[in-house]
Amino acid sequence: MRRHVTSTRSDWQQRVESQGLHYHTAEDQPYWYEMAYYEFSSSEIDALERATYELQDRCLKAVEQVFARNLLDQFGVPPGFHGYLRESWERDELTVYGRFDLAFDGRSPPKLLEYNADTPTALLEAAVIQWFWMKDTHPDADQFNSIHEKLIEFWPRLGPATQGPVHFASQGGHVEDFMTANYLRDTAIQAGLDTVYLSVEEIGWNGARHAFVDMQERPIRTAFKLYPWEWMFKEEFGPHLLECRVRWLEPAWKVLLSNKTILTLLWELFPECPYLLPTFSEPKLDSFVRKPVQGREGGNVQVVRNGQVEFATDGDYGEQASVYQALAPVPEFDGNRPIIGSWMVNGYACGIGIREDTGPVTRNTSRFVPHLFL
Repeated sequence: MRRHVTSTRSDWQQRVESQGLHYHTAEDQPYWYEMAYYEFSSSEIDALERATYELQDRCLKAVEQVFARNLLDQFGVPPGFHGYLRESWERDELTVYGRFDLAFDGRSPPKLLEYNADTPTALLEAAVIQWFWMKDTHPDADQFNSIHEKLIEFWPRLGPATQGPVHFASQGGHVEDFMTANYLRDTAIQAGLDTVYLSVEEIGWNGARHAFVDMQERPIRTAFKLYPWEWMFKEEFGPHLLECRVRWLEPAWKVLLSNKTILTLLWELFPECPYLLPTFSEPKLDSFVRKPVQGREGGNVQVVRNGQVEFATDGDYGEQASVYQALAPVPEFDGNRPIIGSWMVNGYACGIGIREDTGPVTRNTSRFVPHLFL
């Protein structure tokens, strides 16, 4: 695993915008960063793929234990939704995708930092933007990336029973979420589905019909929503989730894997797994990272080394319960620290995307850097 410094394409902004990446720059700094790239060997890619498959298997076994041991309260699931989640799990509701965030230096086994299982972003960058970058700049290289193809292959699994359009929703006013939802919508269109986009705020409730509806009063029967389940539970319309049958993507049971409490259960169940870090619900180590269980984008994270707070971020999650995870061996390349997002799509480990930062915590401003392997 190596980091190379390189030059940008002269018209890179226009190229990535034409491919849908309209948020390539943030606060006058490039978010999409092609002044560098990471090179892997084929054996390193194999190691990441193996780790992703094993972590997915361990995570599903952990979810089984959540239900077998009635641990939903520990995951902050409101009591009224316990049966809803159990039914979602027992029906084996389909899941489109998820992203494991891994620390990896190319020598030691990859280590799981967290699982973005419900509303992962950086999808367009991983699936499309870095692929075309490689074709433009290193046409003879390869890339661990069949994300786009696996997304298209997923949608026919919804089956012929899908009635009406498939709705795609994200929060209004969030460009990245809008483009991510519409990229997924585009893959569904390529698979032959009828689709509609609307913002989450435009989803209505028709009390007479006991149905969620879109702006044309069409019932929503199948919907991808880039909106966290823990937020949905707390919404005014949350109780209506129990009154109607909508096939939600991601399904309700994925809220368990997106909660960092799952990291403590994974460590309890599988302490021998080479891909896991010791993680606890209370500080038991001298050096650790404290993470809010439902935190996002690196908010309210503390890095503690030898009992002293070395680094901390602000955010909106300071009142939450936290987990305490052993420090991971994140490599540094000239002061840059990469975290690898390894994607599961339609049941396949099928690609990676890399975010890097000069600090120890990956945040929403951290750069996306392309990769290749030879």
